[in-house]
Amino acid sequence: MPQWTSDDELFALAKRELFTAVVGDCLDHMGLRRHFLPPVFSPLRDDMVTIGRAMTVLETDVYDPASITGGPQGDTDLKKAFGLLFRALDDLRPNEVYLCTGGTPRYALWGELMSLRAKACGAVGAVVDGFSRDTPGILALNFPVFSHGRYAQDQGVRGKVVDWRVPLEFANGVRVNSGDVVFADLDGVLVIPAEAVEEAFTRAIEKVRGEKLVRDAIVNGMSTVDAFAKFGIM
Repeated sequence: MPQWTSDDELFALAKRELFTAVVGDCLDHMGLRRHFLPPVFSPLRDDMVTIGRAMTVLETDVYDPASITGGPQGDTDLKKAFGLLFRALDDLRPNEVYLCTGGTPRYALWGELMSLRAKACGAVGAVVDGFSRDTPGILALNFPVFSHGRYAQDQGVRGKVVDWRVPLEFANGVRVNSGDVVFADLDGVLVIPAEAVEEAFTRAIEKVRGEKLVRDAIVNGMSTVDAFAKFGIM
């Protein structure tokens, strides 16, 4: 039986005891070996950590905004600057992480006002496959944002959100569905498939508590050979 009864309890436990490396190790042992997003992602501040359910967002580049027709249905929002961005943003729910990919890194995908709205919706972070901007404002909100870095150029005339809550695939082949768990810290952005959450986090809790025993043994003079032989963890 898991040591949690809700996402609130699981996410609090993970932030208190776990880190992305240990959960990633457990996914490896479960045979799930494509789980970290590319290493270009980093937090705006080193101590930022986020964990929540993915709310996936699909972006695309726009080179001639006036030529957008809105598709066969003539969707008026697709004709507007930012496309469906505002509808996607307003659809965020508590304990969700805004997770976006699809465009090229020519512009910022996230900013201060988006952080403000996401926080009001109960979201717990944003991970964008590109740049973020309005850094002082985001830092003042203490809203966890993971991106390729800082770049002020706006997406309004360069990119649009074309859909959300759809499957995504990142450059290294990692696939993400809405409802998967996103866990991000200074070492990377990890995706845990929804069906693997219980086993992965149960294993991770056991592993991290075992690693504490190994750490204590090494501090007290035990060799790494003996520690691994005794605990099977390193």
